[in-house]
Amino acid sequence: MIRLRYENVEVDDKVDTTQDGSDAITLKTRATYTSGDFNGFGMTLEFDDVTSLKSVNYPDKVNSGESGPTIADPEGTGVNQVYISYKAMDTTAKYGRQRILIGNQRFVGGVGWRQNEQTYDALSVSNNSIKNLTVFAAHVYNVDGITGTNTDHDTNLLNIAYKTPIGKATTYYYDVEDESAEAGSKTLGASFAGKVDAGDAKILFNVEFAKQSENAKTTDYDANYTHIMGGVSIAGITAKLGLESLGADDDAGIGFATPLATKHKFQGWTDNFLATPSTGIDDLYVSVGTKVAGIKLLAVYHNFTTNEKDVAAGIKDGDEHGSEIGFVVAKKLDNGIGLSLKYADFSKGDDALGKKDTTKLWLSSTYKF
Repeated sequence: MIRLRYENVEVDDKVDTTQDGSDAITLKTRATYTSGDFNGFGMTLEFDDVTSLKSVNYPDKVNSGESGPTIADPEGTGVNQVYISYKAMDTTAKYGRQRILIGNQRFVGGVGWRQNEQTYDALSVSNNSIKNLTVFAAHVYNVDGITGTNTDHDTNLLNIAYKTPIGKATTYYYDVEDESAEAGSKTLGASFAGKVDAGDAKILFNVEFAKQSENAKTTDYDANYTHIMGGVSIAGITAKLGLESLGADDDAGIGFATPLATKHKFQGWTDNFLATPSTGIDDLYVSVGTKVAGIKLLAVYHNFTTNEKDVAAGIKDGDEHGSEIGFVVAKKLDNGIGLSLKYADFSKGDDALGKKDTTKLWLSSTYKF
């Protein structure tokens, strides 16, 4: 697989104009080998290479001395996956560096949007012995991040999902411990998502709640997560309205954390909220998508506000972080090439919350062989 991408980032920085803009042209190349089955055993080996097609003059979290906003696609070649697998009696076990994508990746994902993927050194087990029930568990001892940085972990993941005629019910427990940063959290939650027929339309829904607390190495705190979404799909058009809330403990000044998530999928594509603010965040969003002549069209609007107050900083519950509008135009050609244009424009809210007007543009071409 190869993916060629142009990315441009513009930030309206009134104080330091050297930080206004960055752009990059990068080529990702991936080679994957998966062996055949031998008495249930197999292996997978996958290499990724990311190469800049112009002089590397953007900060990529490795070349931090360059000016401008970050584009987190550093050059490099590395092992993306290497694991041994075993399959028997509706159970699959994997040991080694592997891709772990749980559900919609809100809590554990691969950050596949970036050129270098996030993968996990882990022992994982997935079981489907009971019809419609999937149990997934993993012990993660290292995370290979999108910039090639490895962090030691003592993290345990458990996800149990059951398919019903109208949707999927899920419960999960994630005990995340980043030993390198001496940080972590324990998250217990449940969700139910699906769709029901209503004449010529389909009604879409998602309800999710999770509670998070500290682990032994972090400050005591408690924070809640809520996501409610309703939508309709009719005549080839899908519209959704949702509210995703990442709460905070206003006494401790700590927000609900999702350190292993594919964060680019949530809270806007300009990535202004990769870390949850200390006052939490509420994201009220609406999206409309369709296909015209095989071309995917999607538009999304977000409005971001605080979830909790910070009296000392003069921040109230409901203050404006800002808003964002984004759209995607994408097409898969008959020769296997995929083309996409993606754009996002973030407008800052209250000055006290410290955000800046930001635009991002991506032009991508992908070919899988």
